[in-house]
Amino acid sequence: MHETPNRILTPEPIETKQFHNANDAWEHVNKIYTSSISFLRSKFQAVLSHQSGHQRYRAFYPEIRITTTTYDQIDSRLSFGHVPGPGRYSITVTRPDLFKNYLTQQMALLIENHKVAIEIAVSETAIPIHFAMIGATSLDIPLESAGNLSLRDIFDVPDLGTTNDDIVNGLNTGETEEEALGLFTAQRVDYSLARLAHYTATDPEHFQNFVLFTNYQFYVSEFENYARKMLADPSSEYTSFVSTGNVEISDPDAEITYPTKLPQMPSYHLKRPDGNGITLVNIGVGPSNAKTATDHISVLRPHAWLMVGHCAGLRNSQSLGDFVLAHAYLREDRVLDDDLPAWVPVPALAEVQIALEKAVADITKVSGFELKQIMRTGTVATVDNRNWELRDNSGPVHRLSQSRAVALDMESATIAANGYRFRVPYGTLLCVSDKPLHGELKLPGMASSFYNTQVSRHLLIGIRAMELLCEMPLERLQSRKLRSFNETAFL
Repeated sequence: MHETPNRILTPEPIETKQFHNANDAWEHVNKIYTSSISFLRSKFQAVLSHQSGHQRYRAFYPEIRITTTTYDQIDSRLSFGHVPGPGRYSITVTRPDLFKNYLTQQMALLIENHKVAIEIAVSETAIPIHFAMIGATSLDIPLESAGNLSLRDIFDVPDLGTTNDDIVNGLNTGETEEEALGLFTAQRVDYSLARLAHYTATDPEHFQNFVLFTNYQFYVSEFENYARKMLADPSSEYTSFVSTGNVEISDPDAEITYPTKLPQMPSYHLKRPDGNGITLVNIGVGPSNAKTATDHISVLRPHAWLMVGHCAGLRNSQSLGDFVLAHAYLREDRVLDDDLPAWVPVPALAEVQIALEKAVADITKVSGFELKQIMRTGTVATVDNRNWELRDNSGPVHRLSQSRAVALDMESATIAANGYRFRVPYGTLLCVSDKPLHGELKLPGMASSFYNTQVSRHLLIGIRAMELLCEMPLERLQSRKLRSFNETAFL
């Protein structure tokens, strides 16, 4: 244990090292992080059991750094894996166990593209005790003892100065005067990992690289049915299914006991050993939920996310059960106005659009011009008022007509806009469940076999689209449309 001049006790110092091998660099990151977490957990337990005085304890996140002195000639097709110019770049990192593949991949690209060493050091950013204790299931933390502690007098607590989205939003280069290597600081990541476990009731390590969002529970049952079929198929690459509450099965006939009370946004994971499986999150209804889910899932750096849910069809030529492929978004959800103003265009991504259209053709066995019989492309409007029909319709309907909108919901534009903001490829395929402008509202009869068939087909289309995207190299999927002028090197 090391003591600073102002009586703050810290772990024994770990030297800064340089590496030309990404795996070796990760090992040193993990060494620093493990030392810091072990120190904080042991001191927290000692304080609770009154075996320690009231001096302060502090431990720090590991930090990845790179210094370049020239403008390197980088393959112009690459949108990540390199820094924009000469300078010193850094980022604090957390949970190296969870992010091992991601960190080694990003560091390897930097070493390869710039021909310089990666530097791994102990940062100056303290680890909040709240984040250090996450996952410490072996520690006994009596509530009555913890309640009598003033944690901020003994340990560091979360700091909004390094837990915000300033880097993502282009308002700040990083935690120091150095440029940022990644979009998220370690505290921001830790905060979201804690929120994910709370909102979805599954641990972050179960999340897969391809994420489906839906706004109806119907899709969950279909997803579980599909998962069981895949687990029963010896040729399938999927190896297990995880339901809300971290219940994991690999036997297709195994029973799953669901929690009595579901979390706010239950999640389900059809896993592959390489992490390229599919996660389904039922975000429920509303742009606030859509923003919350994507705010936190984004730190896991998924390869793509798609919205597959219900919508209102706005054209008389549409039928209930038809599909809508969003080519553009009318953003009236308002929840992202401070982070990504509505005047910022959210473009359709060609790779995702092609995958979705091909998936519709594959599942429905309809292609070419005939697809127009069951699928429309166009603008999807997202609003923040579920009962917009109850207002004077002259204004809203006129705007919808001017935008050429073909469908309306409460989540799609939020998910797409946050995908754009967080540099996560996004897309939307909706299913028409009512037509309020034409007097066709949701009725109990919507639970017909025809409608249930459409739900099943819709989910299969989303899954098929994800499988098509999984076959695509990440360098191609990660479009330059998502990257700003001076972008971070880490994806």
